[in-house]
Amino acid sequence: MFLRAIGRPLLAKVKQTTGIVGLDVVPNAREVLIGLYSKTLKEIQAVPEDEGYRKAVESFTNHRLKVCQEEEDWEKIEKRLGCGQVEELIEEAQDELKLIAKMIEWDPWGVPDDYECEVIENDAPVPKHVPLHRPGPLPEEFYKTLEAISGDGAQKVDSAEKTSQVTE
Repeated sequence: MFLRAIGRPLLAKVKQTTGIVGLDVVPNAREVLIGLYSKTLKEIQAVPEDEGYRKAVESFTNHRLKVCQEEEDWEKIEKRLGCGQVEELIEEAQDELKLIAKMIEWDPWGVPDDYECEVIENDAPVPKHVPLHRPGPLPEEFYKTLEAISGDGAQKVDSAEKTSQVTE
């Protein structure tokens, strides 16, 4: 029992360097990550529940926190998460906390009810400085392959497609 409690931490591998200039080794990276992820989950509560940003942050943060809680060794954490070194994860978590604060300040989900945006109708001329994002015609090989796979039904679709591209 004594060896398990005292010896195991002494036998743990010690990281000498990250191999990344300016990124120092964090000896207690697991504990730092658990603290940062817990703080992230608390601070993201200020974002409305139905917002995609909050859902994404909660999802990946919960996953990473769970891995950090389950694994003791930094190598296992890095391997399971597959997102770089623990020191990089620490920087990323710190950046996410800064971004949460900025997102709360900017309030991109709080569009006022009286907000009006300019709508360009389909028949309105597009200003010259606005690029037209219309895809070009598909190559003939596409239609040949489609016809070969689908049979006769594709020929009708294929001719309708060509007609619609010509009229645009």
